[in-house]
Amino acid sequence: MGDTGAEVPKGQTSTAAEKQQQQLRRLQELSSMKKNTARLRTRNLLTGVTIGAFVLGVFGYTIMSVSQEKIVDELDKEAKIHIFKGPRTGANS
Repeated sequence: MGDTGAEVPKGQTSTAAEKQQQQLRRLQELSSMKKNTARLRTRNLLTGVTIGAFVLGVFGYTIMSVSQEKIVDELDKEAKIHIFKGPRTGANS
């Protein structure tokens, strides 16, 4: 008998029975890893898509804010022109 309490089949030594149990454990671990790998692949894909969407959102927001700054710069130029000309009142119009 082996240390695990399982009977050794006739014609096999205890080391052969242990090897058989190790192979069985390895097969069980392999099937478990295959199931977990599919789940992890899905999670990794979802995480990658989420991070990519966030990056594209930040990039789009940055581009839009820079293009709006050009409009603000044009408005600032117009405001400077009006400041230099002075205010329009009834006395100087």
